[in-house]
Amino acid sequence: MSPSIQVIVEIGCSLFAAIALIYIFLPGRDADTGVTKTRLSYLYERKEVVYDNLRDLNFEFKSGKFTQADYEGMRSNMESEAARLLAEIEQLEAAKA
Repeated sequence: MSPSIQVIVEIGCSLFAAIALIYIFLPGRDADTGVTKTRLSYLYERKEVVYDNLRDLNFEFKSGKFTQADYEGMRSNMESEAARLLAEIEQLEAAKA
């Protein structure tokens, strides 16, 4: 390959790589079209996660994966978190009304 053709190929490859990187890493125009979550919606989602985790924990305890002490400790922590979430949900809903 002659030196001039090699230079053209190298420039072309570099340009292609630069365009590809810009396309990949440039944020999209529609990045801000997502749903804005409120604190209340976050708390409801978190509450569902905690409830699901409690159900899973109960199932796994019954299947013998946890000792009684481990189960009670984890259940206590999850129930405490659920109580905090419910209290904050109630507080936010009372302030909204």
